[in-house]
Amino acid sequence: MKRVLSGIQPSGKLHLGNYFGMMSRMIRYQEKNDLFCFIVNYHAMTTIQDGDLLKENTLNATMDFLSLGMDPEKSTFWIQSDVHQVAELTWILSVVTSVGLMERGTSYKDKLAKGVTPNMGLFSYPILMAADILLFGGEIVPVGKDQKQHLEMTRDIAIRFNNTFGDILVIPEPDIEKDTQLVPGVDGQKMSKSYNNTIPIFGKETVIKKKVMSIVTDSSGVNEAKNTNCALFNIYSLFLDENEKHELTDKFETPGTGYGEIKKDLYSNIMDFFQPFREKREYYEQHKDDVFDIMKHGAEKATEVADTFLIPVRNATGLNYRV
Repeated sequence: MKRVLSGIQPSGKLHLGNYFGMMSRMIRYQEKNDLFCFIVNYHAMTTIQDGDLLKENTLNATMDFLSLGMDPEKSTFWIQSDVHQVAELTWILSVVTSVGLMERGTSYKDKLAKGVTPNMGLFSYPILMAADILLFGGEIVPVGKDQKQHLEMTRDIAIRFNNTFGDILVIPEPDIEKDTQLVPGVDGQKMSKSYNNTIPIFGKETVIKKKVMSIVTDSSGVNEAKNTNCALFNIYSLFLDENEKHELTDKFETPGTGYGEIKKDLYSNIMDFFQPFREKREYYEQHKDDVFDIMKHGAEKATEVADTFLIPVRNATGLNYRV
Protein backbone atom coordinates (compact mmCIF):
# COMPACT_ATOMS: atom_id res chain seq x y z
CA MET A 1 0.00 0.00 0.00
CA LYS A 2 1.51 3.32 -1.11
CA ARG A 3 1.37 6.47 0.98
CA VAL A 4 -0.43 9.15 -1.05
CA LEU A 5 -0.15 12.76 0.13
CA SER A 6 -1.83 15.94 -1.04
CA GLY A 7 -3.21 19.21 0.28
CA ILE A 8 -5.66 21.91 -0.70
CA GLN A 9 -5.52 25.63 -0.01
CA PRO A 10 -8.41 27.20 1.94
CA SER A 11 -8.83 29.94 -0.61
CA GLY A 12 -12.59 30.45 -0.68
CA LYS A 13 -15.89 28.79 -1.50
CA LEU A 14 -15.69 25.30 -2.95
CA HIS A 15 -16.78 24.90 -6.58
CA LEU A 16 -17.22 22.16 -9.18
CA GLY A 17 -13.66 22.63 -10.46
CA ASN A 18 -12.23 21.93 -6.98
CA TYR A 19 -14.34 18.82 -6.55
CA PHE A 20 -13.83 17.17 -9.94
CA GLY A 21 -10.27 18.42 -10.34
CA MET A 22 -8.84 17.24 -7.02
CA MET A 23 -11.14 16.54 -4.09
CA SER A 24 -13.07 13.59 -5.54
CA ARG A 25 -9.76 12.05 -6.55
CA MET A 26 -8.41 12.33 -3.00
CA ILE A 27 -11.55 10.76 -1.57
CA ARG A 28 -11.18 7.81 -3.98
CA TYR A 29 -7.56 7.35 -2.93
CA GLN A 30 -8.50 6.65 0.69
CA GLU A 31 -10.20 3.39 -0.30
CA LYS A 32 -7.05 1.63 -1.53
CA ASN A 33 -4.11 3.69 -0.28
CA ASP A 34 -2.58 5.15 2.86
CA LEU A 35 -3.94 8.65 2.29
CA PHE A 36 -2.52 11.74 3.99
CA CYS A 37 -4.52 14.86 3.14
CA PHE A 38 -4.45 18.29 4.77
CA ILE A 39 -5.64 21.89 4.58
CA VAL A 40 -2.59 24.00 3.71
CA ASN A 41 -3.31 27.19 5.64
CA TYR A 42 0.38 28.15 5.98
CA HIS A 43 0.56 28.27 2.18
CA ALA A 44 -2.60 30.37 2.03
CA MET A 45 -0.86 33.09 4.07
CA THR A 46 1.17 34.03 0.97
CA THR A 47 -1.99 35.64 -0.42
CA ILE A 48 -4.38 35.95 2.56
CA GLN A 49 -3.25 38.30 5.32
CA ASP A 50 -6.61 38.77 6.98
CA GLY A 51 -6.70 36.61 10.12
CA ASP A 52 -10.47 36.35 10.33
CA LEU A 53 -10.74 35.41 6.66
CA LEU A 54 -8.07 32.72 6.88
CA LYS A 55 -9.74 31.25 9.97
CA GLU A 56 -13.12 31.19 8.21
CA ASN A 57 -11.70 29.71 5.00
CA THR A 58 -9.77 27.02 6.89
CA LEU A 59 -12.82 25.84 8.80
CA ASN A 60 -15.00 25.94 5.69
CA ALA A 61 -12.50 23.92 3.64
CA THR A 62 -12.33 21.36 6.44
CA MET A 63 -16.11 21.00 6.63
CA ASP A 64 -16.29 20.82 2.82
CA PHE A 65 -13.85 17.92 2.65
CA LEU A 66 -15.55 16.02 5.48
CA SER A 67 -18.96 16.57 3.90
CA LEU A 68 -17.79 15.28 0.53
CA GLY A 69 -16.59 11.98 1.93
CA MET A 70 -13.17 12.39 3.53
CA ASP A 71 -13.18 9.67 6.21
CA PRO A 72 -10.85 10.41 9.14
CA GLU A 73 -10.83 6.69 10.01
CA LYS A 74 -9.65 5.66 6.54
CA SER A 75 -7.18 8.52 6.11
CA THR A 76 -4.99 10.94 8.02
CA PHE A 77 -6.69 14.31 7.61
CA TRP A 78 -5.48 17.44 9.41
CA ILE A 79 -4.90 21.18 9.24
CA GLN A 80 -1.31 22.09 8.33
CA SER A 81 -0.73 24.58 11.14
CA ASP A 82 -1.78 22.01 13.77
CA VAL A 83 1.42 20.05 13.09
CA HIS A 84 4.17 22.55 13.94
CA GLN A 85 7.01 20.21 12.95
CA VAL A 86 6.48 21.27 9.34
CA ALA A 87 7.80 24.76 10.15
CA GLU A 88 10.96 23.28 11.68
CA LEU A 89 11.61 20.99 8.73
CA THR A 90 11.03 23.92 6.35
CA TRP A 91 13.94 25.77 8.01
CA ILE A 92 16.20 22.71 7.97
CA LEU A 93 15.50 22.10 4.27
CA SER A 94 16.07 25.77 3.46
CA VAL A 95 19.75 25.51 4.44
CA VAL A 96 20.36 22.74 1.88
CA THR A 97 18.36 24.48 -0.89
CA SER A 98 20.10 26.79 -3.31
CA VAL A 99 18.73 30.24 -4.10
CA GLY A 100 19.15 29.37 -7.78
CA LEU A 101 16.67 26.53 -7.49
CA MET A 102 14.07 28.89 -6.05
CA GLU A 103 14.78 31.53 -8.69
CA ARG A 104 13.98 29.01 -11.41
CA GLY A 105 10.45 28.57 -10.07
CA THR A 106 8.06 29.34 -12.93
CA SER A 107 5.03 29.65 -10.62
CA TYR A 108 6.76 32.47 -8.69
CA LYS A 109 7.67 34.25 -11.93
CA ASP A 110 4.11 33.86 -13.25
CA LYS A 111 2.65 35.40 -10.11
CA LEU A 112 5.02 38.37 -10.33
CA ALA A 113 4.09 38.83 -13.99
CA LYS A 114 0.43 39.00 -12.93
CA GLY A 115 1.20 41.79 -10.49
CA VAL A 116 1.28 39.80 -7.24
CA THR A 117 3.37 41.61 -4.62
CA PRO A 118 6.41 39.42 -3.90
CA ASN A 119 7.22 38.21 -0.40
CA MET A 120 9.62 35.62 1.01
CA GLY A 121 6.77 33.21 1.69
CA LEU A 122 5.83 33.24 -1.97
CA PHE A 123 9.48 32.89 -3.02
CA SER A 124 10.20 29.96 -0.68
CA TYR A 125 6.78 28.33 -1.16
CA PRO A 126 8.37 25.22 -2.76
CA ILE A 127 10.47 24.58 0.37
CA LEU A 128 7.37 24.55 2.58
CA MET A 129 5.70 22.25 0.06
CA ALA A 130 8.76 19.97 0.21
CA ALA A 131 8.52 19.89 4.01
CA ASP A 132 4.82 19.02 3.77
CA ILE A 133 5.65 15.97 1.69
CA LEU A 134 8.93 14.82 3.24
CA LEU A 135 7.76 15.15 6.85
CA PHE A 136 5.25 12.36 6.31
CA GLY A 137 7.13 10.11 3.91
CA GLY A 138 4.81 10.81 0.99
CA GLU A 139 5.55 8.29 -1.76
CA ILE A 140 2.94 9.35 -4.33
CA VAL A 141 1.94 13.00 -4.72
CA PRO A 142 -1.00 13.77 -7.01
CA VAL A 143 -0.31 17.12 -8.67
CA GLY A 144 -1.63 19.14 -11.56
CA LYS A 145 0.65 20.24 -14.36
CA ASP A 146 1.07 23.63 -12.67
CA GLN A 147 2.58 21.94 -9.59
CA LYS A 148 4.82 19.48 -11.44
CA GLN A 149 7.91 21.69 -11.11
CA HIS A 150 7.33 22.10 -7.37
CA LEU A 151 7.32 18.33 -6.96
CA GLU A 152 10.54 18.11 -8.96
CA MET A 153 12.01 20.70 -6.58
CA THR A 154 10.94 18.56 -3.63
CA ARG A 155 12.81 15.62 -5.12
CA ASP A 156 15.91 17.77 -5.69
CA ILE A 157 15.81 19.05 -2.10
CA ALA A 158 15.35 15.56 -0.64
CA ILE A 159 18.21 14.13 -2.70
CA ARG A 160 20.48 17.01 -1.66
CA PHE A 161 19.58 16.47 2.01
CA ASN A 162 20.15 12.70 1.81
CA ASN A 163 23.50 13.20 0.06
CA THR A 164 24.54 15.58 2.84
CA PHE A 165 23.17 13.88 5.97
CA GLY A 166 22.34 10.28 5.04
CA ASP A 167 19.49 8.34 3.49
CA ILE A 168 16.63 9.59 5.68
CA LEU A 169 13.98 11.24 3.49
CA VAL A 170 11.67 9.38 1.10
CA ILE A 171 11.99 10.56 -2.51
CA PRO A 172 8.39 11.13 -3.74
CA GLU A 173 6.98 10.37 -7.16
CA PRO A 174 4.47 12.62 -8.95
CA ASP A 175 1.07 11.29 -9.99
CA ILE A 176 -0.26 13.39 -12.85
CA GLU A 177 -3.58 12.04 -14.06
CA LYS A 178 -3.35 12.29 -17.83
CA ASP A 179 -7.06 12.04 -18.52
CA THR A 180 -8.17 14.62 -15.98
CA GLN A 181 -10.15 17.08 -18.02
CA LEU A 182 -10.17 20.80 -17.54
CA VAL A 183 -13.32 21.84 -15.73
CA PRO A 184 -14.63 24.92 -17.53
CA GLY A 185 -16.28 27.83 -15.81
CA VAL A 186 -19.51 29.52 -16.86
CA ASP A 187 -17.53 31.63 -19.36
CA GLY A 188 -15.65 28.68 -20.92
CA GLN A 189 -12.29 29.46 -19.28
CA LYS A 190 -10.84 27.21 -16.56
CA MET A 191 -13.18 27.32 -13.56
CA SER A 192 -11.41 29.52 -11.04
CA LYS A 193 -12.33 31.93 -8.25
CA SER A 194 -9.87 34.41 -9.74
CA TYR A 195 -12.01 34.51 -12.92
CA ASN A 196 -15.28 34.76 -10.97
CA ASN A 197 -16.70 32.02 -13.21
CA THR A 198 -17.37 29.26 -10.71
CA ILE A 199 -20.43 27.17 -9.84
CA PRO A 200 -20.48 26.68 -6.05
CA ILE A 201 -21.35 23.37 -4.41
CA PHE A 202 -22.56 24.52 -1.01
CA GLY A 203 -24.02 27.87 -2.01
CA LYS A 204 -27.67 28.87 -1.87
CA GLU A 205 -29.85 27.08 -4.42
CA THR A 206 -30.83 30.39 -6.02
CA VAL A 207 -27.15 31.31 -6.46
CA ILE A 208 -26.28 27.93 -8.00
CA LYS A 209 -29.23 28.12 -10.40
CA LYS A 210 -28.30 31.65 -11.45
CA LYS A 211 -24.73 30.52 -12.14
CA VAL A 212 -25.87 27.53 -14.19
CA MET A 213 -28.30 29.63 -16.22
CA SER A 214 -25.47 32.10 -16.96
CA ILE A 215 -23.26 29.49 -18.70
CA VAL A 216 -22.18 31.05 -22.00
CA THR A 217 -23.57 29.39 -25.14
CA ASP A 218 -23.71 30.30 -28.82
CA SER A 219 -26.78 31.66 -30.62
CA SER A 220 -28.14 28.30 -31.83
CA GLY A 221 -31.93 28.22 -31.59
CA VAL A 222 -34.25 25.48 -30.37
CA ASN A 223 -34.70 24.11 -33.90
CA GLU A 224 -30.98 23.98 -34.67
CA ALA A 225 -28.30 21.39 -33.91
CA LYS A 226 -25.84 22.49 -31.26
CA ASN A 227 -22.05 22.12 -30.93
CA THR A 228 -20.95 19.81 -28.11
CA ASN A 229 -17.59 21.58 -27.88
CA CYS A 230 -18.79 24.08 -25.30
CA ALA A 231 -18.77 24.75 -21.56
CA LEU A 232 -22.38 23.63 -21.06
CA PHE A 233 -21.78 20.19 -22.56
CA ASN A 234 -18.47 19.71 -20.74
CA ILE A 235 -19.85 20.72 -17.33
CA TYR A 236 -22.94 18.54 -17.78
CA SER A 237 -20.73 15.57 -18.78
CA LEU A 238 -19.05 15.61 -15.35
CA PHE A 239 -22.21 14.06 -13.92
CA LEU A 240 -22.81 11.42 -16.60
CA ASP A 241 -21.62 7.92 -17.44
CA GLU A 242 -20.70 6.99 -21.02
CA ASN A 243 -24.24 6.00 -22.06
CA GLU A 244 -25.65 9.19 -20.60
CA LYS A 245 -23.01 11.23 -22.43
CA HIS A 246 -24.13 9.67 -25.72
CA GLU A 247 -27.71 10.63 -24.87
CA LEU A 248 -26.62 14.20 -24.12
CA THR A 249 -24.71 14.31 -27.43
CA ASP A 250 -27.88 13.25 -29.26
CA LYS A 251 -29.85 15.94 -27.45
CA PHE A 252 -27.31 18.58 -28.55
CA GLU A 253 -27.09 17.39 -32.14
CA THR A 254 -30.82 16.81 -32.69
CA PRO A 255 -32.95 19.96 -33.16
CA GLY A 256 -35.80 20.47 -30.73
CA THR A 257 -34.20 21.26 -27.37
CA GLY A 258 -33.10 24.72 -26.31
CA TYR A 259 -30.11 25.64 -24.20
CA GLY A 260 -32.41 26.90 -21.44
CA GLU A 261 -34.00 23.48 -21.01
CA ILE A 262 -30.59 21.77 -20.96
CA LYS A 263 -29.36 24.21 -18.31
CA LYS A 264 -32.40 23.47 -16.13
CA ASP A 265 -31.66 19.74 -16.45
CA LEU A 266 -28.03 20.38 -15.50
CA TYR A 267 -29.10 22.35 -12.43
CA SER A 268 -31.31 19.44 -11.33
CA ASN A 269 -28.43 17.01 -11.82
CA ILE A 270 -26.09 19.17 -9.74
CA MET A 271 -28.57 19.47 -6.90
CA ASP A 272 -29.40 15.74 -6.91
CA PHE A 273 -25.73 14.74 -6.99
CA PHE A 274 -24.65 16.98 -4.13
CA GLN A 275 -27.80 16.81 -1.97
CA PRO A 276 -26.42 14.19 0.48
CA PHE A 277 -23.21 16.21 0.78
CA ARG A 278 -25.13 19.44 1.32
CA GLU A 279 -27.11 17.81 4.15
CA LYS A 280 -23.90 16.60 5.78
CA ARG A 281 -22.38 20.07 5.36
CA GLU A 282 -25.35 21.59 7.15
CA TYR A 283 -24.83 19.12 10.01
CA TYR A 284 -21.20 20.13 10.44
CA GLU A 285 -22.18 23.79 10.28
CA GLN A 286 -24.42 23.20 13.29
CA HIS A 287 -21.95 20.91 15.12
CA LYS A 288 -18.55 22.57 14.81
CA ASP A 289 -17.32 20.95 18.03
CA ASP A 290 -17.46 17.64 16.13
CA VAL A 291 -15.25 19.15 13.45
CA PHE A 292 -12.74 20.40 16.03
CA ASP A 293 -12.61 16.92 17.61
CA ILE A 294 -12.03 15.27 14.24
CA MET A 295 -9.22 17.67 13.36
CA LYS A 296 -7.59 17.26 16.78
CA HIS A 297 -7.54 13.51 16.21
CA GLY A 298 -6.13 14.00 12.70
CA ALA A 299 -3.39 16.29 13.99
CA GLU A 300 -2.41 13.73 16.62
CA LYS A 301 -2.12 11.00 13.98
CA ALA A 302 -0.13 13.28 11.67
CA THR A 303 2.17 14.44 14.48
CA GLU A 304 3.05 10.87 15.41
CA VAL A 305 4.11 10.15 11.84
CA ALA A 306 5.94 13.49 11.54
CA ASP A 307 8.12 12.63 14.52
CA THR A 308 9.25 9.38 12.90
CA PHE A 309 10.90 11.49 10.18
CA LEU A 310 11.83 14.68 12.05
CA ILE A 311 13.66 12.98 14.94
CA PRO A 312 16.13 11.21 12.57
CA VAL A 313 16.55 14.52 10.73
CA ARG A 314 17.35 16.31 13.99
CA ASN A 315 19.77 13.56 14.96
CA ALA A 316 21.57 13.58 11.60
CA THR A 317 21.89 17.37 11.43
CA GLY A 318 23.19 17.70 15.00
CA LEU A 319 20.14 19.56 16.34
CA ASN A 320 19.64 16.79 18.88
CA TYR A 321 22.95 17.58 20.59
CA ARG A 322 22.28 15.18 23.49
CA VAL A 323 22.27 12.14 21.19
